[in-house]
Amino acid sequence: MASIFSKIVAGEIPCYKVAETEHCLAFLDINPVVRGHVLCIPKKEVDYIFDLDDELFVELHRFSRSVARGLKEVCPCIKVGVAVVGIDVPHAHIHLMPLNNPGDLNFAHHVEMSADELADLAKRIAAAVKL
Repeated sequence: MASIFSKIVAGEIPCYKVAETEHCLAFLDINPVVRGHVLCIPKKEVDYIFDLDDELFVELHRFSRSVARGLKEVCPCIKVGVAVVGIDVPHAHIHLMPLNNPGDLNFAHHVEMSADELADLAKRIAAAVKL
């Protein structure tokens, strides 16, 4: 069965896209832990990140690094945090989150953003990402 992320890749579900390559896609989390919370995924549906083939594993991480650099320009922070949880959606993904204190990486906390705020933020991050 296709995951929600596979449906996003297929264009069946819209997203707030910030970057895309032939094999990877990055978009804003619609239930963000912090403002600027981005998900980076391989377009190929693989549940467990460590089951990705070597080439795609490296490509996803390089892609995520490029997205993180653009994200940091748009959402000023001390560092962009990285998390790979892999429990909530059965599709490999990397969480990128602007961090200014250790408590910002708390998946029990979420910030509310309107559709307009998400769309504007995605547009600004997309403009800052250099692939």
